[in-house]
Amino acid sequence: MAMLKGNLYPLIFAIPTKSRIPTASLLHQPTVCENASMTTTIPPLPIPSPPTSVYVHLPFCRKRCHYCDFPIIALGSSHHQLPEHDNNDPRISNYIHVIRREIEATKPKSPTDPPLKTVFFGGGTPSLVPPPMVWSVLETLRSKFGLCPDAEISIEMDPGTFDERKLRELKELGVNRVSLGVQAFQEELLRACGRAHGVNEVLEAIDIVGRCEIGNWSMDLISSLPHQTPEMWEESLRLAVGAQPAHVSVYDLQVEQGTKFGQWYKPGEFPLPSETRSAKFYKMASEILSKAGFNHYEISSYCKNGYECKHNLTYWMNKSFYGFGLGSASYISGVRFSRPKKLKEYMGYVQSLEDGLAEGRHHDEHVDAKDMAMDVVMLSLRMARGLDVKEFTGTFGKSLPFSLYGVFKPYVESGHVIALDEKGRLLTANEFNSLSSNGCEVDNTVAFIRLSDPDGFLLSNELISTAFSVISP
Repeated sequence: MAMLKGNLYPLIFAIPTKSRIPTASLLHQPTVCENASMTTTIPPLPIPSPPTSVYVHLPFCRKRCHYCDFPIIALGSSHHQLPEHDNNDPRISNYIHVIRREIEATKPKSPTDPPLKTVFFGGGTPSLVPPPMVWSVLETLRSKFGLCPDAEISIEMDPGTFDERKLRELKELGVNRVSLGVQAFQEELLRACGRAHGVNEVLEAIDIVGRCEIGNWSMDLISSLPHQTPEMWEESLRLAVGAQPAHVSVYDLQVEQGTKFGQWYKPGEFPLPSETRSAKFYKMASEILSKAGFNHYEISSYCKNGYECKHNLTYWMNKSFYGFGLGSASYISGVRFSRPKKLKEYMGYVQSLEDGLAEGRHHDEHVDAKDMAMDVVMLSLRMARGLDVKEFTGTFGKSLPFSLYGVFKPYVESGHVIALDEKGRLLTANEFNSLSSNGCEVDNTVAFIRLSDPDGFLLSNELISTAFSVISP
């Protein structure tokens, strides 16, 4: 599971608000300057750089997990796609043919666009796709857009769907990063999620990754599962550290409508953990992984030095990217565009693209400055780096940062929001509160605004919503 990777829209990474601070004392009455923030003329928006990242959605799974609402194609629990079982399933080969047609029919913004720097095969369970078919997609991308020699090429893999031979073949074809969907180290939790693998397959997969010398690999874990205890969660975190991945992604369970979990459970009610316990899980992850030498560089992401997921940084830094495949999204020229989530409709879309009828649906559209500003704030505050105030001011003008200062003042006082100067020095609440004393002019002292770890991250939904309230009142 990778919550971003199915729909390719970072909003669905949202972690529910956990810890609360008394809001009555934090109510902020907007000033005249703040009320006028979006009536002030915003400078012309910069022309976005052309995409250098591609997401490819390979939707095949053995079966649908109980929490999953992503667009997938269930092949059946007996479908392992290990080399001895490779049978060129027509459902896979036909889909690969369609996705290659979509790539071929997509027009680059310019013939001089730079080559791709990252490619991410997500799903679904991409490791069910035979390596030669993965290679055919890569070659189509290389032919169409170009591919940097040192491009990061990632693939999601589930335990029980690959062996050493398959992984070595993928490595030889250019895959240099693996995202392993472990989710839990307890048999009962894996069964409760409807996962197709067990703990023995998890341990075997970790061993295979090690034998294949994949240095850049990530492990996915899910917290707040049904019947999950703090002891179970601590065990999963410590076993994850012991497996020595370069990257760990920790996702808080989202109970989505239309899933089995959505039918069975209500968030915060037994057997799901309470909000207080879910917050404890998040804090445990931050503490254990940080002590083990991982950098908490994004709200759900931890890495060893130099092993940030370059592809996901494309999303968090609000850069352009292509998406190909069922339900995937592109972000081009400041506009997001999603493909159909139903296979028949998606195939129809590809045909329309080839016929020239779908072109223009995500190009040359009006880009709303408020929407772009909200995207930048939301994505920036999800990263440890935070919001680059100087860059934000240069794009959206001076009055908008002034308004954000106003609504964030009480959260700076409570420690949920942190302001830093250009030297990385933490500003005190008094220093921050005095910055906007000169009318509507923004003081240049603040270089970055970020959320504290873990308390600010836990309050991210509320803090981001507060920022939205002044960007688009």
